[in-house]
Amino acid sequence: MTADDHALALALADAAGAAIRPFFRGAWSEERKADRSFVTEADRAAEAAMRALIEAHRPADGIIGEEYGTRNEGAGRQWVLDPIDGTTSFIAGRAIFGTLIALVQDGWPVLGVIDQPIAQERWVGRIGEGTTFNGRPAATRPLKDLSDAVLGTTTPHQFAGDDVDAFMGVARAVAESKIIYGGDCYNYGLVASGHIDCVIEAGLKLHDFAALVPVVEGAGGMMSDWMGNPLDAGSDGRVIALGDPARLDDILDAMS
Repeated sequence: MTADDHALALALADAAGAAIRPFFRGAWSEERKADRSFVTEADRAAEAAMRALIEAHRPADGIIGEEYGTRNEGAGRQWVLDPIDGTTSFIAGRAIFGTLIALVQDGWPVLGVIDQPIAQERWVGRIGEGTTFNGRPAATRPLKDLSDAVLGTTTPHQFAGDDVDAFMGVARAVAESKIIYGGDCYNYGLVASGHIDCVIEAGLKLHDFAALVPVVEGAGGMMSDWMGNPLDAGSDGRVIALGDPARLDDILDAMS
């Protein structure tokens, strides 16, 4: 990962935002994909804009995009793109969706961007370096006791079977008034900035979580799967984001 990679990631976020903003609370087409999730004209325009830049400036790199699939699948360096993480929020006119951009090296996320193009809020994290929020250092906050935590998740409907019990174990350990539903990737930016303490989710794909790892960890937090293992391209999509890594055992105990 180089300074040029960082500059390209910012250019990708700029391009995606420029493609998305004209559609927000405006007129656009939408349809359901095979997995029954929605995709809009804005999703596709944003990913196409980012892919064009990568193909022009990093032709040997791979691309894993939510809408247009994989390019150069065997490349050691992969740009992982989710043009609109939180399409339902975009459709509803809520500015808590985001564009996710990650650079994954040999399966490990090393650079991540969470960009909210309407509010113009941007978190950028690089492994081995700090995370910034709109160009200034971002930091998670300490948490003395799990009962004081603000817990976030996008929707309880993502949990099924034993996963329901695991999430509810953590929900019971925190104050009920401090559980936030909705937010998608925006919640992870708020972890990095010290406003939310923990996010627990299931069913995520690589394009949903790759960018989040460098952002949260660069701000002093940690991300793991539900066993406490680091996240990589082979992770099963059940994730924990935690602002204070010292509380991981408490989270795992509550989930068991």
